[in-house]
Amino acid sequence: MEIFLSICVGLGIAAATGFRIFLPMLVGNIASLLGWYHFSDSFQWMGSWTAFAILSTATVAEIVAYYVPFLDNLLDKIALPLAIGAGTLVSTSVMSDQMAEPLKWGLGLVAGGGAAGLIHAAMGMLRLGSSAGTAGTANPIVTTGENGAAATVSILSFIIPIVMAGLVLLLLYFILKKMGKYFSK
Repeated sequence: MEIFLSICVGLGIAAATGFRIFLPMLVGNIASLLGWYHFSDSFQWMGSWTAFAILSTATVAEIVAYYVPFLDNLLDKIALPLAIGAGTLVSTSVMSDQMAEPLKWGLGLVAGGGAAGLIHAAMGMLRLGSSAGTAGTANPIVTTGENGAAATVSILSFIIPIVMAGLVLLLLYFILKKMGKYFSK
């Protein structure tokens, strides 16, 4: 059961990196510092005070930058590969030590990185549409929604991991279905 729950936590928190790269890592760091969750052995550094300082700074910078119209669109393009990497890293970091390292990394890349990348791509398309349709004036609303989603999904992934993994899978299905319709035109 520990392996299954760690995979569910990993999928949920990785999906949250599709909304914001550093906020889910900061949530995991805080959970570890408070003793609510422990990273796998090779990722103990993610629960350190040094990581807290770095992740806090990066989170604030990322959140502020996304409130600047049109800079947010540029960040979306740059951040896609970073979101995939962050999703892979954060999902692998919470997986059980009972799993073999190659399996953890493979699952982290495919499930965690894939979920983060797909969600980030969908949010980038939404932001691009918002920029085109409102000249960027609605982008702060999109940004606020992304910030809220990143925080909520991250926190709830540690509290109710099975439910959140199920919701993430439904969200990914919805995104794939919408993208399929969009690109089949």
